[in-house]
Amino acid sequence: MKNLTLKATLTALIVLGSVGAWAQDASATQAPADNTKTNRRDHNSNAPTADQQKNSQSDLELARQIRKALVNDKSLSTNARNVKVIVQSGTVTLKGPVNSTDEKQAVEAKAAEVAGADKVVNQLQITPK
Repeated sequence: MKNLTLKATLTALIVLGSVGAWAQDASATQAPADNTKTNRRDHNSNAPTADQQKNSQSDLELARQIRKALVNDKSLSTNARNVKVIVQSGTVTLKGPVNSTDEKQAVEAKAAEVAGADKVVNQLQITPK
């Protein structure tokens, strides 16, 4: 009985070791993440970036209300709920990836509902999964 238990334990350890080695090999073959194109786009000095968010009370409150509306909408994907909301002198710029045209329109509609349709610049990009 002890011999059978010892063999079963050794077999289990060998199988688990093989699975662990296979998992490491699989992750080593994946291409590294590359967001170079996105970084180049955001490096454009004319395009608003998150660090240019104004600190006026009205801009901060506008950004807060839009972010709250996005986060509270559970029908949106994680991407859509995490888009960049940049407010400069009352003008809202939306940036980042969303999963579909419908999401792009939904995010823009939520921002327009808070800020006004003429105050929203939609720079969202559709990147389907």
